[in-house]
Amino acid sequence: MNYKLILASNSPRRRQLFALGNWDFEVIAADVDETPLPGESPREYVVRLAKAKALAIQPKAGAEAVIVGSDTTVADGNGILGKPVDKADAERMLKQLRGRTHQVFTGVAVYRARDEKMVTELSITDVPMRNYSDDEIRAYIETGDPMDKAGAYAVQHPEFQPVAFMEGCRASVMGLPMCHIARALQSFEISPAADVPAACQSFLNYQCPVSSAILSGELVS
Repeated sequence: MNYKLILASNSPRRRQLFALGNWDFEVIAADVDETPLPGESPREYVVRLAKAKALAIQPKAGAEAVIVGSDTTVADGNGILGKPVDKADAERMLKQLRGRTHQVFTGVAVYRARDEKMVTELSITDVPMRNYSDDEIRAYIETGDPMDKAGAYAVQHPEFQPVAFMEGCRASVMGLPMCHIARALQSFEISPAADVPAACQSFLNYQCPVSSAILSGELVS
């Protein structure tokens, strides 16, 4: 192996998902400014930050590194919903999303240091939210879980369970679209040492309707 695979993330959930490919990899957390630029669309925002995260750790990663950066945001229309600044902001976001369908955008960037090759991917998933109550919102906020989540929720939270149903990439909503990752790494002739769709669906307990279309290149966001 003449490369060193690096995941540029401090998210435990992203590390869990990335490990499903059974690659030999290291983790180096990337610290970048996540402030949206004026007029920046959600798709532009997540791809820009994914690239920034991959490039930010390159000096630490070394010349043989292949670096995977990723960023996820919640979008209501063309508005970006970042992490809530306080409990009131979390409540506002959850009430805004309640009973409606929004989108989750996840950008992926894979960067090879030695020749500066960069490949990007974008996953867009519709997320219909159930009509949860005000009491449920308050109880969920008191758990502290929403405070470090874009849009103030986690799709996988076992008690709150805010999402009514899903028809897209569940892994993307959790922060790392694994079939997009596998497709991007194939551009660098890096194949997974596991069946990524099967491992991902087993881990998430979710029958994914889009994995084959992503891996075949039929589905491009």
